[in-house]
Amino acid sequence: MSERKATESSGPARHSHSIPAASFPTHNSPRTWFLTSSLTPLAVRLIRQLLTHGDYVVACLPPNEIEHDDRSAEFRELVNECKSNRKDREGWKDRIRSIRCDGRIMGQCSAAVAEAKHIFGRIDILLCCTSEAVVGTVEELSTSPTTQNLVRDQFETIFFSQVNFIKASLPTFRAQHTGHIMILTSIGGHIGTPGMAIYTAATWALEGFCDSLAYEVAPFNIKVTIVQPHKEIQSLTNKIVFAPPLPHYDSENNPAPSVRDMLTNVLNLNPETAVGEPSDADADVDAVVHRYPKLPPASMDRLVGETVYALTAIGGHENPPARHIVGFEGAEAVKEKLKTVTEELEDFVEASVAVDIFESELKNEVTQGKAKAEGKAEGATGPSSTTP
Repeated sequence: MSERKATESSGPARHSHSIPAASFPTHNSPRTWFLTSSLTPLAVRLIRQLLTHGDYVVACLPPNEIEHDDRSAEFRELVNECKSNRKDREGWKDRIRSIRCDGRIMGQCSAAVAEAKHIFGRIDILLCCTSEAVVGTVEELSTSPTTQNLVRDQFETIFFSQVNFIKASLPTFRAQHTGHIMILTSIGGHIGTPGMAIYTAATWALEGFCDSLAYEVAPFNIKVTIVQPHKEIQSLTNKIVFAPPLPHYDSENNPAPSVRDMLTNVLNLNPETAVGEPSDADADVDAVVHRYPKLPPASMDRLVGETVYALTAIGGHENPPARHIVGFEGAEAVKEKLKTVTEELEDFVEASVAVDIFESELKNEVTQGKAKAEGKAEGATGPSSTTP
């Protein structure tokens, strides 16, 4: 580790094609990655790629998850690999540092960043990858103090905890005059989902924060990238919390797509994560239910493969994108949303410029366009006859 300082100056498968080998930007020396949450299946697979590549990893472990045996099993297996005598794992144990840290507490975030800098000398890439999905309609999350607290918990997990890590790392990045902040969200940052309004709101809050942050830190050569995989990537690799359902929003009574039903169907494929139906005799219809999805390893590899590839290809890049949408399906969904926004803007552009107190090119274009349209319409129908 001292050398580091010296040398530094059968679940759902997205696609049938195989993910190419990990790709990394060109760099002169190993980088240090700081992951805000390292127990997820995606994070574990990413860490393996980083260690194989020769990078250093600071792995933050949320205290409320590290004690959960199933949740931490893959990470513990990774730690055992790092300590093993396997030839292909040589040196791994010296290039990874695990830190118990609750991102909701600013002091712990600052301490974790300080420890990372002390051990490895610097931080090059901060990956904000903490997530959790609260499932419930707006009305379902308003029925009791318990469900109202789920709203606050969602923002604490997705928004405030990541903001704390970002604030803690900024002095280090600024002093280095370099750094890359990567935010792993989902296409929920573009598209709302029925039954996940609070998840979407917290995601948009974090992305809006980072859009503004990017302008503030650009003069210090600090880059900011928002990485947006499909929503199911984050949902099926993190805790899912179900608010008690209301009968008005059952799929039989409400035509809106039910994300509750879709996620429940996936969880019910594994007896260990199965969710009881509200109609079950022994089910507590007022209970908040939470599960950590457990997919077969091969299915999980396919699920997160594209996202892991994107993170390694973009992390630390000299000129990274401000936003990167992972996968064809996510890109197409966002394109459709942006197309709808553009069409609605054009449909109501006259209402937008009608109250514009300034003369603008857009207003002139709208006025001229309307006149031309009326002229063409009149020419097509011919001059109207009048009775003297």
